[in-house]
Amino acid sequence: MRIKRRTRRFFWRSLRWLPVLAVVVFLYMLFRPPARVTPSSIRVDMSPQRIERGRYLFTALSACDGCHSERDFARLGGPVVVSGRGKGMEMTIQDLPGRIVASNITPDPETGIGGWTDGEKIRAIREGVSKDGRALFPLMPYESYRLMADSDVEALVAYMNTLPAVRNPLPKTEITFPASMLMKSVPTPVTQAVLSPDSGGGEIYGEYVAAMAGCEVCHTPTKGIKKDPALMLAGGRLFVTPFGTVASANVTPDDETGIGNWTMAQFLERMNQFATHEAAGAPPATPDQFTVMPWTSYSHLNNEDMEALFLFLKSRPAISHKVQIHPTANPR
Repeated sequence: MRIKRRTRRFFWRSLRWLPVLAVVVFLYMLFRPPARVTPSSIRVDMSPQRIERGRYLFTALSACDGCHSERDFARLGGPVVVSGRGKGMEMTIQDLPGRIVASNITPDPETGIGGWTDGEKIRAIREGVSKDGRALFPLMPYESYRLMADSDVEALVAYMNTLPAVRNPLPKTEITFPASMLMKSVPTPVTQAVLSPDSGGGEIYGEYVAAMAGCEVCHTPTKGIKKDPALMLAGGRLFVTPFGTVASANVTPDDETGIGNWTMAQFLERMNQFATHEAAGAPPATPDQFTVMPWTSYSHLNNEDMEALFLFLKSRPAISHKVQIHPTANPR
């Protein structure tokens, strides 16, 4: 009996420390830095072949233009304004947790990343950690870019190094609580070599293409700052902007609500629909056609990547999830 009484007293006395422990854990979570490693001291190869591969990644496959370049959203598909390539912009999408700014990633030394080393650029792209050690908001798809092959991330940086420097002062990203605390858990260091995948690997290579294109980021609804695993690639993420409102499409192979009935030819036709816009000029955007998807960029994907992407999407679990692409233009 005496031992039981001592045990009970110890238990109740321990409870008094729980609030203190909770405060300590909270302060640690609030002020801790993201997981990070020292950036590599690499200087990337600036050969013409490497730069050309980087151009393809920047302007087509990874569509860096989509967020980091000036786009004319008065025109269908929001084509890139070439003089503003890489200059960055404040994201105008509503319901983001604070002010999110896609950085100026041109070599301007004052307002861009001209003072960054190649290793710091690679760390930001694949690990989500800025030059100053802070976590980047995961609208930047670095969770997917963790899979980017060493040769590809080096090529991307090589192309970025060739961009004309554009002076464009931008405000700082300011994330509201609790997202500002939770996002610190997203960056993950890349500590091993990442090899290039076999481009002839069908749907397996298509998984790499999908990751580099950031398909999951836009085509998966979110819960807080995390993607909803129950609706992976099932669409419905809503983008409310000053230019228009659009929801991402269901790209799972569901017959009724996704792309289950699509053929390869239909997919290629859809992906190439804006291929002539750069030469002929994109028509004006209307509310029932507005899109944030960088169609013009994706129309430059080579057929090998497009076909692999289609095979990958068709191999995903079919999810029945009906999406109204333009909910405000055609209310039901």
